[in-house]
Amino acid sequence: MKLYHGSTVDIPHVDLAKSKPNKDFGRAFYLSDDEQQALELAQFRAEFEETTPIVNVYEFDEALFEKFQIKRFEAYTEEWAHFIYDHRIEPNGRTLHDYDIVYGPIANDRIGAQITRYKQGYISFEEFLKRIQYIKGITFQYAFCTQRAIDKLIKQTSR
Repeated sequence: MKLYHGSTVDIPHVDLAKSKPNKDFGRAFYLSDDEQQALELAQFRAEFEETTPIVNVYEFDEALFEKFQIKRFEAYTEEWAHFIYDHRIEPNGRTLHDYDIVYGPIANDRIGAQITRYKQGYISFEEFLKRIQYIKGITFQYAFCTQRAIDKLIKQTSR
């Protein structure tokens, strides 16, 4: 399967240590099977950084999924929201699981404000779950969380 990573740089070799902490599923290399989604993310970053968008393309053999520890969230659920919340607020930026790959919906870009509202008691967890759902509709992401999994991504091209 083809997977895409929107960026402003070509990434021939993924270095997990360069991944940002406190993301939806922890420190990981995030990809999409939707090229348009990756392009939109790359364009957003490029506009912010005043540079050129780049979509990195990787190939991943789906048969390898059975060789990895994978966590799948097929929909917006309370478990998904707790998983994201815990990773977003983890004070040391640690990844709080042992999965090689996590697959699930992308959270809303304004999640930080919703975390603050929930932590301060202004909204319930049920309301938090509703508010962190992606505005443009449900879209999914793959988080490659271990070097072992990342090593199976085969770089194809950059666009």
